[in-house]
Amino acid sequence: MSDEHTESTPAWIETSALTAPALLGASAGLLLGDLMHRGARRGIGIGLGILGVACLLPYAVGGVTWLVTGPRSRVGVRRQIQRIRDIGIGAPDHDEVDAELREQGLI
Repeated sequence: MSDEHTESTPAWIETSALTAPALLGASAGLLLGDLMHRGARRGIGIGLGILGVACLLPYAVGGVTWLVTGPRSRVGVRRQIQRIRDIGIGAPDHDEVDAELREQGLI
């Protein structure tokens, strides 16, 4: 299975979408930096830094999860093989011979 035919967002769009908030924050920091007292800047800077790290955690966790359980990992391959095996189980209530005999009126 090739990943070339899957519909996904182009890399440049994703990159620009991820860098836009950082650029906006940096520009706001440059514009408002001199207007605030030094103690206020430090507290707000630390708070925004913690908030930024908290916002990046879902991406980091998602990336690690993809590496561990993705389709090319050991766990992903096992899951795919189990799905293929489960497809063969089918509906246990369906019996082709019984259905054929009922159609012919023998049962």
